[in-house]
Amino acid sequence: MASDNFVDYVKIHCSSGNGGGGSTHFRREKYIPKGGPDGGDGGRGGHVIVRGNAQLWTLLHLKFKKHVKAGHGAHGSGNLKTGSQGSDEIIEVPLGTIAKDAETGDILFEITQDSESHIIQRGGKGGLGNNHFKSATNQTPRYAQPGEEGAEGWKILELKILADVGLVGFPNAGKSTLLSVISAAKPEIGDYPFTTLRPNLGMVNYRDIRSFVVADIPGIIEGAHAGKGLGIRFLRHIERNSLLLFLIPADSSDILKEYNILINELKLYNPELLHKDRLLAISKSDMLDDELKIEIAKNLPSVPYVFISSITQKGLSELKDMIWKSLNYD
Repeated sequence: MASDNFVDYVKIHCSSGNGGGGSTHFRREKYIPKGGPDGGDGGRGGHVIVRGNAQLWTLLHLKFKKHVKAGHGAHGSGNLKTGSQGSDEIIEVPLGTIAKDAETGDILFEITQDSESHIIQRGGKGGLGNNHFKSATNQTPRYAQPGEEGAEGWKILELKILADVGLVGFPNAGKSTLLSVISAAKPEIGDYPFTTLRPNLGMVNYRDIRSFVVADIPGIIEGAHAGKGLGIRFLRHIERNSLLLFLIPADSSDILKEYNILINELKLYNPELLHKDRLLAISKSDMLDDELKIEIAKNLPSVPYVFISSITQKGLSELKDMIWKSLNYD
């Protein structure tokens, strides 16, 4: 998936349709000049509906679609005929999309299944025809109910990537390089911070026909939970990952300190993230000998770890084994 085509946030204006008005028609036939009321009901206004589509990975198709409008319901007519329903407007989104009210910020729903549908803006009800208002004391009601007006408002759609593994680390830790080596993904790679400006997904082939999905999340810095650096815009993607793989380079001045900073940022953003399984990969380890690895290992956090090198591909098979075991796929 090309990073330039990845869109994970859109704001759209949704307008549902007005309900059709009820009819005030009276039955008129050749031998029944003064028949009773037979006005039909108005049709319902169209809904704006959000539906999950497992074939989509981004909200790119909605980037320039700022207004979504459903159709109006038709008015009722004589002979108890109900007006036709207004056409619904369906917005297709990737799995993992959350809908919010733009004004209040309240979460309306989350799409997690293919073809799962939710109404984001409900159409107005159709009005009742005069047939509903007849009674023993009023046999010729000359009024009907108008249709309800539709609703409109701004909504936000946010995508949280659905992946098995989320790569967590500071900028320039080697996350994009690792993803490019273990999968077919081609993220932008550079020797400077914030090379990755958008999340990237890669499908990793394991053994036989088994595989898992890895998400390269843009680098976290201290204070990210409060909006520093790339801020919380990408921290939400970590919420959808089953396993967190922390990546810290071997040339770090203090691996344990970096790990604790990353853990603290996740905790401050959402404490529930700390309940996820974690692995640690010490990247850029191709220049380390066994003695140095033993020395470094003495000060590592108490999580499963592995020394890797994306350049020489050393330790990558062991890393895949650790990931697969942690995902409980066996």
